[in-house]
Amino acid sequence: MKFSILETTDSYKLSHYAQYPPGTTRASSYIEARGGPFTRTRFFGLQGLLKRFFTDPVTIDDVDRMVELATAHGMPFDRAGWMHVVGDHAGKLPLRIDAVPEGMDVPIGNVLVQVENTCDRCAWLTSFVETILLHVWYPTTVATVGAHAYEMIYRALERTAEEPAEKIAFALHDFGERGVSSIESGALGGLAHLVNFRGTDTIAALVAGRELYHEPMAGFSIPAMEHSTVTSWGRNGEADAFRNMLRAFGGPGKTVAIVVDSFDAYRAVDEIVGVTLRDEIIASGTRVVVRPDSGDPNVIVPRLMRSLARTFGFTINHKGFIVLHPAVRVIQGDGMELESIRELYEAVERAEFSAENLTVGMGGGLLQKVNRDTMKFAMKLSAMQIDGSWIDVYKDPKTDPGKRSKRGRLALVANGTAWNDYFVKTEIETVRLEHLGERENILRTVYRDGELLVDETLTTIRERAMRIERARG
Repeated sequence: MKFSILETTDSYKLSHYAQYPPGTTRASSYIEARGGPFTRTRFFGLQGLLKRFFTDPVTIDDVDRMVELATAHGMPFDRAGWMHVVGDHAGKLPLRIDAVPEGMDVPIGNVLVQVENTCDRCAWLTSFVETILLHVWYPTTVATVGAHAYEMIYRALERTAEEPAEKIAFALHDFGERGVSSIESGALGGLAHLVNFRGTDTIAALVAGRELYHEPMAGFSIPAMEHSTVTSWGRNGEADAFRNMLRAFGGPGKTVAIVVDSFDAYRAVDEIVGVTLRDEIIASGTRVVVRPDSGDPNVIVPRLMRSLARTFGFTINHKGFIVLHPAVRVIQGDGMELESIRELYEAVERAEFSAENLTVGMGGGLLQKVNRDTMKFAMKLSAMQIDGSWIDVYKDPKTDPGKRSKRGRLALVANGTAWNDYFVKTEIETVRLEHLGERENILRTVYRDGELLVDETLTTIRERAMRIERARG
């Protein structure tokens, strides 16, 4: 299905054009993450939304189709207002959208996006686009989950591995496509994961990277078994299934993954991988990653590592932790969320193994077990121009102070070291635009009157995010 921008709003917004005070000419709204379990957001995904929904000019056919839909739906529709957009603006939305750079970390409770109409006859348009624009909550939340996973795993590598910076890129793998609500969710959420890491099985994310962020290949994967490609050989054919995988896709410098819990994970690793196939694995030059997919990972993963250390051998790194033979590693992809990842790396460390022996995969915990309330995303009107004067607009519900909204036209500033290099060590705050003074506004205009003004590559966004990680130390 392909939707015009008119078809991406909520029903009740179809009546809002007639609800604002007389003399209203401009409306300014902002998006923020108001709370939740994280102290910061890693902003991402606005460029993709703008390309998908804000750059195609609105046509007469779009308006007529929406008139028909609204009428049948029992709702009014501002045909005159939209025909003004079509006729006087060539179908281009008379909006200005300012936003923080993608890949940037912003403390919770600060403005991330600001939207304002640029035509005095279109003050209604600012809030009309709230529904679709607020979808930026999703890739931003996924990128934020990934950023916290990155920091958590990196700390484990710092404690137990040598050269952690060289081992982090593929430490977290995305297995989430089948568990998301739509292909587009997989595309945007999967790409948000790839801001922080490089491993993915979500092909839709690769397409999104290519089409929306100029990235020819955003992520990578390896040949891997699923249970059907093991169990189809029968209980007594598990060794043959593993051998077939090794011979089909193995070789010097190559990596394959085998799932070992189809019948008995311990037997599969102790006897088949560690004895029956050991010499062939080493001789082939292949790295075999074993994947347990059931049971308690905090028990099973260290147990399998001990088995692999016993049968393949190991070294002790300079930090005093066990590093398995280069031919074998372990991946845990079942039941992984931020807390269970932390627990698993702690269990591996207690067993005296280096974190570099382990890769984790996330599915629903990465791409689906999030919602708009995870970080309490909201878009609120904060200022209006009425009869030529700007006034503050805000909500301040007595029953829930946490939903108190900001007032005025806004800017985002960093007090201290230059924000674009080391802003993580500075104090970032939202201020009223008239109080900006000589300070640099971190918000930049990314869209104006139907045109995308900032069109960054995924590489640029990744570099920005990694500067943040290095600055965080």
